[in-house]
Amino acid sequence: MPRGGDHTHFGYETVPLADKQGRVDDVFRSVARRYDLMNDLMSGGLHRAWKDALVTAVNPPKNAREFVVLDLAGGTGDVAFRIAQAGGPGTRIVVCDINPDMLAVGQERAAERDLDGVVTFEQGNAEELAYPDRSFDCVTIAFGIRNVPRIERALAQAHRVLKLGGRFLCLEFSSVDVPGLDALYELYSFQVIPRIGDAVAGDRDAYQYLVESIRKFPKPKLFATMIEASGLRRVSFTPMAGGVVALHSGWRL
Repeated sequence: MPRGGDHTHFGYETVPLADKQGRVDDVFRSVARRYDLMNDLMSGGLHRAWKDALVTAVNPPKNAREFVVLDLAGGTGDVAFRIAQAGGPGTRIVVCDINPDMLAVGQERAAERDLDGVVTFEQGNAEELAYPDRSFDCVTIAFGIRNVPRIERALAQAHRVLKLGGRFLCLEFSSVDVPGLDALYELYSFQVIPRIGDAVAGDRDAYQYLVESIRKFPKPKLFATMIEASGLRRVSFTPMAGGVVALHSGWRL
């Protein structure tokens, strides 16, 4: 992901930063219907445990107290449905995603689960949120921040829309910190995942991009400083699965 400059890498291609959003949209339009299946195959099902850890950190109240969550880049509703299940009758989740194809999948699944009134789906850009200041108790984003062209803008927007005392939680792929596992993970990422993408979703290039975007995402300590620069406080991160992913946290105080 870019940290300054006006170009970024898309797969093995360098793309002007201004064009990146359109290219990312193309990727997710291509794989929307099989996105959750691909997550299972790519992570060996581990993404479910990682998302459970995110929901535990959200800690929605079990009672009728109003608790409103903004789930950014959550198009298919996977995280939102988990939060809804964990929370009480006062919990509401707004899924905001820039991609209409992902949102359409999420809306269908919400209807199937009778969660239409609990989880709502709205198209929007994480860099320019249309919501009022201090309107959410929690802002989450799972495996989406690395696809935002200007990460700093998205973090600043998350800070803006959080209520005082609200929490920002970001689940994202990270840098493996276990000797030996790092080389194995690299081999798996660049040799196996694109082939899975080709076989299951019929789109090798999309998953080649996803792998490349993981590699280019800031290391956890650097990303933590970016979160802090947005104005969030008590910033921390918890590595999981040997550093394959990290759960980042910050509070609006």
